[in-house]
Amino acid sequence: MTIAPPAHPKTALAVSTCAFFLTTLDILIVNIALAAMGDDLGGGTSALQWVVDGYTVAFAALLLSAGSLADRIGARRAMGAGIILFGVTSVLCALAPSAMFLIAARAGQGAAAALILPASMALIREAYPDPGERAHALGIWTAGGAVSAAAGPLFGGFLTMVDWRLVFAINIPVCLAMLAMMPRIAPSPRHEGRFDIAGQLLAVIALVALVYGLIEGGATRFADPVAVGALVVAVLGLAAFVLVQARGAHPMMPLSLFRPRDVRIALLGGFANIGAWFGTVFLTSLFLQQELGLSPVVAGLAFLPAALVALFGNLGSGPLITRFGPRVPVVSGLACATIAMLLMAATLPLHSPWLIAGIVVIAAIGGAIGMPPLTGLVLSSVEHGQAGIASAVLNTFRQVGGALAIAVFGVLASTAVTFETGARISFLIAAVPTALAALYALRIPGSLPRTGASGAERAETAVRD
Repeated sequence: MTIAPPAHPKTALAVSTCAFFLTTLDILIVNIALAAMGDDLGGGTSALQWVVDGYTVAFAALLLSAGSLADRIGARRAMGAGIILFGVTSVLCALAPSAMFLIAARAGQGAAAALILPASMALIREAYPDPGERAHALGIWTAGGAVSAAAGPLFGGFLTMVDWRLVFAINIPVCLAMLAMMPRIAPSPRHEGRFDIAGQLLAVIALVALVYGLIEGGATRFADPVAVGALVVAVLGLAAFVLVQARGAHPMMPLSLFRPRDVRIALLGGFANIGAWFGTVFLTSLFLQQELGLSPVVAGLAFLPAALVALFGNLGSGPLITRFGPRVPVVSGLACATIAMLLMAATLPLHSPWLIAGIVVIAAIGGAIGMPPLTGLVLSSVEHGQAGIASAVLNTFRQVGGALAIAVFGVLASTAVTFETGARISFLIAAVPTALAALYALRIPGSLPRTGASGAERAETAVRD
């Protein structure tokens, strides 16, 4: 009779952190490799845009159903399935013979990422039931995503020097290592539930139509009726989605999740922070290469200080939360993001790579100290059985914020008089939601929820409108 090895919370944290690192890395690592992909596979600019957006849209659109699936089959099983799918689709991306094949494989990667991410958050909640210990664990987990987001352009630049296919092949050994650690993670509880098929279809339709309308509308200055029609479909799809969630017997995004004030603060903060960060990486990568003439590798090096700051900032967020409570780091993080956006808009005309790298560091500090407590707010405000779906809702807001930022920033940068003018307008726009989120976050309670409180009790003490 085979005896299973004992479960180790640190193993669950290690797998979850690797999962967050991997899924975030694949959002941004391909940006610097796009030119090489186009030279090899063809397909034009539109195809290259969808190499990025195929992943992001599938990721964001499927997160909610994936969260429900993680609750239903157990977070550990969902994580294992997601890792296998991510590894297989990474192989397909690395071997892609055409642009269309690559786009399809990227969408598969996004679906796998959607399965992995909410499962990783649920595993951390299961492994660390104490709010203080969980805050420290979430700081380590968030560090994985923050470092990969900052270092993605750097990794992409170095790997592209050898072969752009290595951008995807690098995922394979990481997936194998994660699978090897899975048996040491404790089995996850399962919770009965049904899938919201209508809600899922409407979510996919609304998000795909929105991103398509923005990208194609930006290319044609919204003179194309198809692009305008796509935006109309997006609005109608979103309205229908909300209606289905309000009246459905088994909604994929229960509107009751939005009742706790701390959850609403976390969703707005996550949307604004990630939108500002993804938009910053997208625009500064292009600005450094297209406007300042830097090579992909040198442009990627501009993000190295931010990656180091993100690592140590996230590791230090746990003690900050324990000492000051969640309000101080959340407000400070969102304030840093706002300051970074304003500084970027003001200083781009100086054309200084050193100054840009320094401002990116400020933006990285904002995410490093702000996102772990925002994540903890969500997990502390819901019942145990809703951990998967709650984390999926948070990450859906984050991914939608990033996708919209890249689409809108791209439109502004391409339609303004100059790229620099469009970029500066984009940064000013990004400062608005981060500032509003910082002001709203002032209403967060100053202390951590007490250990052992039920979800209802935590919600009652943390949510008073």
